[in-house]
Amino acid sequence: MFVNFTSHAQTGTPAEPVRYIGGESVDPSVHDGRLRYAIGVESRQTLRVNRTHPDLADGHGWTYNHASNLCYWNNTFYQQYLSNPVDEHISPGQTLVMTSKDGRDWSKPKVVFPPYEPPTGVKIPDSSNGYMMHQRMGFYVAPNGRLLVLAFYGHAEDPFGQGGIGRVVREAYKDGTYGPIYFIRYSSHATINGVRWNETNTSFPFFKKSTDTGFLDACNALLADKLMTFQWWDEDRGLDGFYGGKEAREALSYYHRKDGKVVALWKRSHSALSSDEGKTFSKPIKVPTMVMAGGKQWGQRTDDGRFAICYNPIELDEYRYPLTIITGDDGVLFDNLLIVQGEVPPRRFFGRWKDFGPCYMRGIEEGNGNPPGNDMWLSYSMNKEDIWISRIPTPVRYAIRGPVADDFNGLVLNGSVTDWNIYAPKWAPVLVVNTPGSSEKCLELTDKDPYDYARAVRVFEEGNRIETRLKVRASQNNTGTLEIDLTDRYGNRPVRLRFDETGSIVATDGSTEKPLQSYQPGKWYELTFSVDASLKGCYDLAIDGKKVLTKAALAKAVKSVERLSIRTGPYRNLPNRKTPNEEPGPPLPGADEPVTAATYHIDDVQVKAIK
Repeated sequence: MFVNFTSHAQTGTPAEPVRYIGGESVDPSVHDGRLRYAIGVESRQTLRVNRTHPDLADGHGWTYNHASNLCYWNNTFYQQYLSNPVDEHISPGQTLVMTSKDGRDWSKPKVVFPPYEPPTGVKIPDSSNGYMMHQRMGFYVAPNGRLLVLAFYGHAEDPFGQGGIGRVVREAYKDGTYGPIYFIRYSSHATINGVRWNETNTSFPFFKKSTDTGFLDACNALLADKLMTFQWWDEDRGLDGFYGGKEAREALSYYHRKDGKVVALWKRSHSALSSDEGKTFSKPIKVPTMVMAGGKQWGQRTDDGRFAICYNPIELDEYRYPLTIITGDDGVLFDNLLIVQGEVPPRRFFGRWKDFGPCYMRGIEEGNGNPPGNDMWLSYSMNKEDIWISRIPTPVRYAIRGPVADDFNGLVLNGSVTDWNIYAPKWAPVLVVNTPGSSEKCLELTDKDPYDYARAVRVFEEGNRIETRLKVRASQNNTGTLEIDLTDRYGNRPVRLRFDETGSIVATDGSTEKPLQSYQPGKWYELTFSVDASLKGCYDLAIDGKKVLTKAALAKAVKSVERLSIRTGPYRNLPNRKTPNEEPGPPLPGADEPVTAATYHIDDVQVKAIK
């Protein structure tokens, strides 16, 4: 009997370069997909767009922002993104860069590649409506230590192939300034008029005109790097043989396995292998175990010696949430689909192709720097509108063992919050601060955003009989809300309490909301939840040691609880996968105006099993 062994795809070979072996998948009905959290992820908004008051954002008021890139150089984070006034692939377009020393406090964006202005006599083709930017790669730290910043100019609405012009480069200097703009590579395609792009018909000189030998060396090193430059394939395809005839897909990410082979990852679950540092690759194949659509995926070796891949595990292009991570030991097999970013705030400004959720994640490429610590860093856009960054501690974990006792006193002011998942928009920060009226420290959540909230989540050891204790202080009692939930591993919320805008503490008893007592500004309140998380479970609640609820019914039947969630706004699940993505509408009312700030302090969080 003949057996066709070639029909079997051996994992780790070109037939199946990577494989997700976990059983977790996404529930599309909720933003976080009902997945467990990657513990300790800190997500902060680095740009909140503002059309009415541009000075509060990028200085331009443009509301389409996307395709971010990240590097670490000169003890500084550099975050790049492209920007259009309203829509994707509609002119004009420009590229901006923000910087940060710690990944938390970011500079105002600075234009590094302005909207393209053609030389006199060069006209826009009839098939185009202007010029735009497109980029799959933003930075290159050269062997000589120089930092190059790159982007690609093309014609709107299609910058690919004949619509492309070329890739531009300039150097970032240590004093925060930038060198002149040059073209480093022209498109290999002839223009629609049959000519080729060169110095005579483009607005910037070719890089070889530079007299800076260090800059020239950096550019030549980049051009010789077959892995780095393979990221350029999308726009150009290399009709001149620049890419060596390699077959590719869109938006390359890559990493080196422990055996030295290079794993290539592209959009729509595609992957390939190289054994010669990117000179050649196997034929890209679609990985059947990794579900994704037109969003990018990102893979890298992490500082703990393991490997991680981040992506949106959904096959719909218009709904790119949640942002997840899978990890493995060898760069071949990956397990444990976990949440990096499970929030989807309202899209404040309509624009063409502005997909909902965290889009186009990019980390720091091999050779482009390594920040202090063992963290993995991700840059992405939210709703293709605002720009965000996430810090992911490694090793990546989803479970906690033993009791929790967090008093925050050992933490650095404005620093990271160990084992807490932080979601912090610009107008709703979460910070470690000095405790009001004390020499100790606590956690502060402030919110002046009309459409978003601050959130802090503490994962604890999963159990069905749990006591949770924490202290809460509100700076006001006539505006803002603070919602406190105890949730199970899927995000179900059986226990719910809030400090509301009328000065009342309100908790749920089954489907009923019960006002418990009033609260005063500036006063600490100690909350103690004793939870029986079972199918017909209940909970007790004490405030400052006084029992105010006994055997209150759970709002939802669960088998266990494992998270404490603290949020300066109501639970949300809109937009959802039925929300129209391309239906034009006006900006959300008051989107550019802060509301009255509400501030809350959290301290002495304790969680333990009830014997």
